[in-house]
Amino acid sequence: MTDTGKLLDEMNARSREVFRRVVEGYLASGDPVGSRTLTRDMSEKVSAATIRNVMQDLEYLGLLDSPHISAGRIPTQEGLRMFVDGLLEVGDLNSDDRQKIDATLGPDMLDVSGVLDRIGSALSGVTHGASLVLAPKHEAPIKHIEFVSLGHDRALVVLVFGDGHVENRIFTPPPGQTPSSMREAANFLNALIEGKTLSDLQTVIARQISARRQEIDQLARDMVESGLAVWEGEGENHERLIVRGRSNLLDSETGEADLERIRNLFDDLERKRDIADFLELADEGEGVRIFIGSENKLFSLSGSSLVVSPYMNSDRKIIGAVGVIGPTRLNYGRIVPIVDYTAQLVGKMISERS
Repeated sequence: MTDTGKLLDEMNARSREVFRRVVEGYLASGDPVGSRTLTRDMSEKVSAATIRNVMQDLEYLGLLDSPHISAGRIPTQEGLRMFVDGLLEVGDLNSDDRQKIDATLGPDMLDVSGVLDRIGSALSGVTHGASLVLAPKHEAPIKHIEFVSLGHDRALVVLVFGDGHVENRIFTPPPGQTPSSMREAANFLNALIEGKTLSDLQTVIARQISARRQEIDQLARDMVESGLAVWEGEGENHERLIVRGRSNLLDSETGEADLERIRNLFDDLERKRDIADFLELADEGEGVRIFIGSENKLFSLSGSSLVVSPYMNSDRKIIGAVGVIGPTRLNYGRIVPIVDYTAQLVGKMISERS
């Protein structure tokens, strides 16, 4: 059990109710919640002074904060985390939201990128946040690989997949490459490649390079390792980050400092600096995960929250993720089932297509 979980268990019923109502009030309005407001809503009749004392205790524990001397309280990041882990009531996906997401699936199901783009737009529209969709990479086994020199600083890698799919990717090879070293590198890879997907190969090839270092010269080894980097596919259509709904984070009340933080967040996303980290966020389990503020480095500077869920192929392997970014006062109870349903829908689509 986490420290916040223990703290929640140790709180008495009154403190727990005050805390829950402060957080729920803040998530609903974005405004600090005062003691007088709570006196009208509490299940037991207590004075405003009593509630103020409870709120001061919660502030001392680091769960609430007071933005102004005379204002009410708002939850801290630690308070939001405790609420999400211990008190959040997740609602059911309502039929209107479900229909809007379902409507993104049409007759052009073979165009996965197009469908994912529409799903991202729908997710953004439904949640009024910014949506993220990490498109899957091609996971069929590789049949053959070839390196082709296009100049001293450009090369082409040709990947032939077992299902007939062919991909050509241009990359910058290590200095000093020759046509013969490229052929040697391709021969080395083709000897290991049959029946393996690109992701399967990374660990196998790294182990083989270490074990057979004497059998492959430095140039070919550099070429293979460069090829491994190419296979991560950053920026390619087969594995790309789709971002929709930037304007939803920029409302009329956004301050200049917040605006700059949000711009920085999207600059990071558009440069795809942390795509791998984004997918790894969901790697520890199948369910929806919630990251608040600095809990994830990608969103720490913007002070945003991320609700993310992986989606899987027919082999139950995580191949991508969908998520929603918003302010820390997201309506988590509504967003969680939307993200969960969307991830399941994408996984089903990918599985049926393959």
